[in-house]
Amino acid sequence: MPGWQTFYEQLKDKNFEILSIAQDTGGVKDAGPWITKANPTYTALIDSEHLVTKLYNLVNVPTGIWINEKGKLVRQPEVAFIDDRFKSFSGLESAPYLDGIRDWVINGEKSEYVVAEKDLKAKLTPATPEHSMAATEFSMAEYLVHIGSSEDAIPHFKEAQRLHPENWNYKRQAYLLADSKKNYGTTFQDEVKALNGKPYYPPPDLPPKKTDKDKPKPKD
Repeated sequence: MPGWQTFYEQLKDKNFEILSIAQDTGGVKDAGPWITKANPTYTALIDSEHLVTKLYNLVNVPTGIWINEKGKLVRQPEVAFIDDRFKSFSGLESAPYLDGIRDWVINGEKSEYVVAEKDLKAKLTPATPEHSMAATEFSMAEYLVHIGSSEDAIPHFKEAQRLHPENWNYKRQAYLLADSKKNYGTTFQDEVKALNGKPYYPPPDLPPKKTDKDKPKPKD
């Protein structure tokens, strides 16, 4: 959050806002201290029911979503790093994505990083019937956790993962709320290792970086 605060300070006077949403079943108890410590001046919310995850079919964090002044999505959800602290794990650099945001702030709908509506539809991942059922199972699990029946939530967390195995949010939340090895027969680290070289974070689908020869030459 401190990194995003610095980034926000650089752009906040250019019609740019950040809405940070913590996806955490534990709610204020778990996510609140992190927000309090960071003390951001941008808007920070806590989504204890993972509504944003379900509405946008998100499968991992951190994920960035670009929404313009008219409330329309202009880029598909994708990994959004503010710095390179996880570069050794993800293999991704933060600079290209952050440069994209800056370009969008300056150029608006003319930015090359804005995805045309017809192309955006092709890039969005529609929820399958299995994914919808997984979201329902996950919601049931969260409800049971909230009323103090964490043990009863485990079968529903397991079913959500079975129906939507690519959803890391489901795994992460379930494992944090239980003894993952005992209750799920695995750990988060085990699941990451099982990828066997497949990317944990698919890289953002950004335009190719322009070289000097690609830049327009000044007229004589």
